[in-house]
Amino acid sequence: MALQERAARACLDAYDHELGLVPWGSAFGDPRRVARVDGAPGMVPLLASVNAKAAESHLRAHLGLGSPGWSRGRAWLLLAVADGLRCLDMPDLRGTAGELTPSRRVPPATEERPDGPLDTSAAAITAVALLKLGQHEHAVAVLEELVRVHLAANGSLRHGCYDLDSGTATRHELVWGSFFLAFGLAVLTGLVDAHSA
Repeated sequence: MALQERAARACLDAYDHELGLVPWGSAFGDPRRVARVDGAPGMVPLLASVNAKAAESHLRAHLGLGSPGWSRGRAWLLLAVADGLRCLDMPDLRGTAGELTPSRRVPPATEERPDGPLDTSAAAITAVALLKLGQHEHAVAVLEELVRVHLAANGSLRHGCYDLDSGTATRHELVWGSFFLAFGLAVLTGLVDAHSA
């Protein structure tokens, strides 16, 4: 817990009051003030452990930025909302969760190309978010489809799409997809609590 608190305080120190969020940072060569939705889910409960107002602002700022058309972006936001509903007093987010939940169990990588490559990693992230939201049946349906249709014999989750626009890894195993699939299955079998990650 001491390490978690130190990490949370370091993140709080990086909080940008003008932007209302913790920027992505510059470790990958991006400008320090860039905001990326994939950093929102883990940051919400971490910030909430030391400063609920900063955590709420971080989440609302990311929701305001949105992630138009990008299925994995919507999945990250849904996971952040699930975490926010658990650790913050934000009951208005229940409707937002419904808006972020895709209609297809395994969505296309981008809504602009509904017949294009799928993104199974978006589906796996969504399944974990649904488990955290208590939508067990919907989560099970997503996980069952992933295992039945997209799981290779070696246990890798196929058909993840990293970046459709650049053509990078458009039908591959993506490490976060495999993680969230394994985590979702571990929740279903009782090995871990849905809120432990």
